[in-house]
Amino acid sequence: MKRVAVLCGGDGRERDVSLRSGKAVADALCEAGWEAFTVDLTRLEDADNLKGLGIDGAFIAMHGDWGEGGQLQARLGGLGIPYTGSGPHASALAMDKWEAQRFFERAGIPVPKSIFIPKNYDEVVSRLGKNIVVKPCGGGSTVGVTIIDELTPQNLNTALELARESYAGPVMAEEYIAGREITCAVWENNGKTEALPVIEIKPHEGYYDYVNKYTKGATEYIVPAEIPDDIAKMIGDYAVKAHEALGCRAYSRSDFRLTPDGRAYILEVNTAPGMTATSLVPKAARAVGVSMSEFVSAIMAMAKV
Repeated sequence: MKRVAVLCGGDGRERDVSLRSGKAVADALCEAGWEAFTVDLTRLEDADNLKGLGIDGAFIAMHGDWGEGGQLQARLGGLGIPYTGSGPHASALAMDKWEAQRFFERAGIPVPKSIFIPKNYDEVVSRLGKNIVVKPCGGGSTVGVTIIDELTPQNLNTALELARESYAGPVMAEEYIAGREITCAVWENNGKTEALPVIEIKPHEGYYDYVNKYTKGATEYIVPAEIPDDIAKMIGDYAVKAHEALGCRAYSRSDFRLTPDGRAYILEVNTAPGMTATSLVPKAARAVGVSMSEFVSAIMAMAKV
């Protein structure tokens, strides 16, 4: 396998980020000796054209919607094209934050208290309190997410409307976990799923929203996170468990909140995490001496139909 199409773009809110991920991945694969080029997919149906490009496999650098949520994976499988990352079922499951949380709970990984399709203000206050997060069950990059410090009927309705407008599909609310923003990537290395170093994310202003994620210099990343070894190991173990609980393959990245007293709560798993200059997985890999080109080459070598 040498000739690789790096699939990126899409038609959703994360299109620009995906294009940047695609370029970074293609450049790194070329550096590692692959014949790699980007393909901007604006429709799922355009994947059918890949058969005429003479490729040996595809690297999925899509974010959100049909590119990350299982539909593209199923299409490539049907075409017989090996692709990177998780299969259709795990991809769809990880994209559904509500359903994924049920799998995390069964695996013994702590999750925030949450409500599926919150109906009214009184229900939310009685179950979650007044400091909450409202978000779409699908999508990523914190698009459509609202953190509410002091809940009112008005700001709840505004947050629900934003979440619904951002992504088609259901919405959820969950208790806000005060603490530190933590993430941990895992990869399958020599047949074993291993956690990469835990990263702490510290935006200079506000919270880790779309702007802070993708604006260079807006956020400080501490790799490895300055936390006790036993807590770092606990988070790494949770990330491995989450990867396995959803049936992910090759690599994934799990996001957590870490409370001041050392409790970690998982928020979600990303099966096609960002691979831009500011992205977290390449930072974690570099912390253990694995360059971007080495990492994406290893992921590409694990591509399957």
